[in-house]
Amino acid sequence: VQLQASGGGSVQAGGSLRLSCALSGLTVSDNVIGWFRQAPGKERELVASITWRVGKRYYADSMKGRSTISRDGAMNTVDLQMDSLKSGDTAIYYCATSATPGLHSVSNWHSWGQGTLVTVSS
Repeated sequence: VQLQASGGGSVQAGGSLRLSCALSGLTVSDNVIGWFRQAPGKERELVASITWRVGKRYYADSMKGRSTISRDGAMNTVDLQMDSLKSGDTAIYYCATSATPGLHSVSNWHSWGQGTLVTVSS
């Protein structure tokens, strides 16, 4: 599978961004598509995920209520709409795939996109 993340940019606090992950070559081992982020000096963390076939969603507490993850089977994309952005959301955002839902550790995700930078200024 190949993943291409896009949609990052600079926005003021309170603003919105929509990230998109274009996927190609999905296989049965790409059951879950997730969005991670990594801020400078911090570990990479899962912020949201969605199962490709069923559409079951997960949100980290940090993004719950401020983000919506969605998938488009026709376009083979997974989008992350982020609203009410805060300076703490500044990070490089990556999309990734995993075979198993519910496993949030980075080591359980086997394919990664190149990342897109989100900068939120206060």
